Amino acid sequence: VYFLFKCSYSKIHKQKVHIVAYVCINHLLQIYIIFLNITTHCTKFANFADMKAVVDDKIPFIKGEIEKLVDIAEYIPGSEISREDLLDAEILVVRTRTKCGKSLLDGTSVKLIISATIGFDHIDTSYCKDNGIQWTNCPGCNAPSVRQYIHSVLLLLKRERGFNLQEKTIGIVGAGHVGSLVAEDARALGMNVLVNDPIRQMNEPDGNFVNLNEIAEKCDIISFHTPLTTDGPCPTFHLADKHFFESLRKHPVLMNSGRGPVVDNDLLLSALKQGVVSEAVIDTWEHEPNINLELLDRTFIGTPHIAGYSADGKATATRMSLQALCRYLGKPFTLNIRAPKLPDTMLPTSSDPEEMALQLYNPHTDSDALKNNPEMFEYLRGNYPLRREYAD
Repeated sequence: VYFLFKCSYSKIHKQKVHIVAYVCINHLLQIYIIFLNITTHCTKFANFADMKAVVDDKIPFIKGEIEKLVDIAEYIPGSEISREDLLDAEILVVRTRTKCGKSLLDGTSVKLIISATIGFDHIDTSYCKDNGIQWTNCPGCNAPSVRQYIHSVLLLLKRERGFNLQEKTIGIVGAGHVGSLVAEDARALGMNVLVNDPIRQMNEPDGNFVNLNEIAEKCDIISFHTPLTTDGPCPTFHLADKHFFESLRKHPVLMNSGRGPVVDNDLLLSALKQGVVSEAVIDTWEHEPNINLELLDRTFIGTPHIAGYSADGKATATRMSLQALCRYLGKPFTLNIRAPKLPDTMLPTSSDPEEMALQLYNPHTDSDALKNNPEMFEYLRGNYPLRREYAD
């Protein structure tokens, strides 16, 4: 440009000025085009950098599917996921074994946490809110699986302990997705059902709910299905506490397939020793995986937190997780996540409905495996065999 300015005031022939001007302008245009191309490529790189997801390696049916939505998926055991793993990860997909709080998330790139579970007490939701991290869980994903677990346990109590279920009263503590299905199933078995859910009772004053004292006084079987909370109007931590055990009147069977710390395990052991509780069915424990081995030995059924581990429930959890990821990305959900079929050797052979249900799933199998190898709690949970809710 400076050269053109000088030429316009020189004695160079007018035609030569025009030629020089044309050459200079042409070069300037080429330089400008190169600059635009560089800028465009840099912008694309910034906006479309590889999206990375860190995934608990025990979440089933997700490998090969989440890769259709993100650029990089790294699979790590849930209890081993570290802050360093998340420095360049925008997505975190976990189960309950990954504690998602400041110590794990601070300074990382995580913007979305997906828990492929019903519960979310392993997520510090306040920290996430304060730091702009979205989170979601999968409410109700394994409710039918837990219903199957409880249904089979009730059939075993009938078969092995002589329970006439039509003469028994069962108390359901917590009537969310799982508890409601268990109550429905118990009624179908002819049982009298009492339901305790103070949160729902506050919102549904005309609902047919009872207080926990009535459950303790009137029930032959008590089954816990609450989330784990430590604050709020109705905290559930050690809901089954000293007062609860002292209130029991019918030496009930106590079942916990909700959250381990809802029942004080030490007090439960004492209640079993004293005959205050006649039988215990425990799937969720305090201090997992380092559970109370004496309590395990005294259980009628003791399993490694697998009540909700049917392949159907797992497929639903993974499907709901990837649906949540699609919503976050603004993409349609087109993936087909399904549980595998049972091989012919695992199909029920009986035509009797009760026998068929136990052939499809007998909790003794999981209980025996844990009692014989309690140190393998995590392995048994993480390498759970195929189990279906239906024989299709």
